[in-house]
Amino acid sequence: MESLIFEIRSRLNASQDDLAKMVGVSFATVNRWENGHSIPNKAAQLRLYDVCKTQGVDFEDIIWKKIGKTVSGLNVASERLILYHGSKSGIRGPIAPISRERCDFGRGFYMGTEPYQPLTLISDFEDSKFYVISLDLTDLRVRKVSPDIEWALLVAFNRGKMDEARGTAMYDRYMQMAKGYDVIVGSIANDRMFYVLDNFFLGNITDKALVMSLSALQLGQQYVAITGKACKHVIIETEIELSYLERIFLRDLSESNRVNGVNLANDICRNYRREGKFFDEILKEAAGGENRG
Repeated sequence: MESLIFEIRSRLNASQDDLAKMVGVSFATVNRWENGHSIPNKAAQLRLYDVCKTQGVDFEDIIWKKIGKTVSGLNVASERLILYHGSKSGIRGPIAPISRERCDFGRGFYMGTEPYQPLTLISDFEDSKFYVISLDLTDLRVRKVSPDIEWALLVAFNRGKMDEARGTAMYDRYMQMAKGYDVIVGSIANDRMFYVLDNFFLGNITDKALVMSLSALQLGQQYVAITGKACKHVIIETEIELSYLERIFLRDLSESNRVNGVNLANDICRNYRREGKFFDEILKEAAGGENRG
């Protein structure tokens, strides 16, 4: 926490006395914060964040540099991928494919190439933990899913949105897609993409609009260990602690991304409302094809 206070003060180009006046505490209090002798309470951290917002401090850059510095200090073998994982209550015991079943690629242990997706997902949980993970893909069977309608329909299947097509060749195809593999790799449905996907499943936008949004967004990749064998190839390299101050920023970032997703979906809906097929049409075609057969 002390390094964060110093970083904020440096970016404000403020003395300890200046920062104390901004936050409404004494010089001695700020001095103790920076020396690690005490930690600001939640009210003080909230005031610190308000000062950062008012003064235009780039908090995203602060967090990214903190993560980057941590990662660069790790001694990770060259064959191992650096990934990130967020847990609402922390990892206990051996790593295992025990996420909830209704996830993008089914039950597994999820790791992302970008830190902000897991960070924003866990920011509301006080006991949550953020980890730097490494994964060795040697001797693992890996299935990569392209960021297109194939990805969206696989997500739809795993989220239980495809029940109407149960018993069809399309349903069976997605049910079998991960069989025989240890790791699934595909785009992360980030904060903005959640909204777009939901609009597709609800029938508000077409598959054309969805594919266009996928190409418009810079989505990170997620690696999902879906077998015990794959989980044994995962190592927790380190845990990065998050202060209340950082969690406040991440909650704001998540909300901002959600708003951006809403605006994006609305623009796409207007631009491509007459092109492509709606999700229910895709399901009905699959069922109709089976009936005709």
